[in-house]
Amino acid sequence: MKLITAIVKPHRLDEVKSSLQELGVHGMTVTEASGYGRQRGHTEVYRGAEYRVDLVPKVRIEVVVEDAEADAVVDAVVKAAQTGKIGDGKVWSVPVETVVRVRTGERGPDAL
Repeated sequence: MKLITAIVKPHRLDEVKSSLQELGVHGMTVTEASGYGRQRGHTEVYRGAEYRVDLVPKVRIEVVVEDAEADAVVDAVVKAAQTGKIGDGKVWSVPVETVVRVRTGERGPDAL
């Protein structure tokens, strides 16, 4: 199993959710996040005063899938989140040793 983690722009969340549902992904965790990459934040003007926003709002999406589905899920997230502009985000996957469904105690693929 793999844990797929994606950091994307908040306005792309609905597109990512839809593409994952089309692949048959049954569950995900979404968390509000903030950070910066190469863009190093941005400047804004509020009431005539310019100020720097160092941490840009993002959304963190986490999904656990079978190894065979991992590449397709990563590709779907990248395609759905991509705008072609700086700050689109990152997607990565890491191995997962054990998954347990708390309600039933099921382990492994049955717990997904």
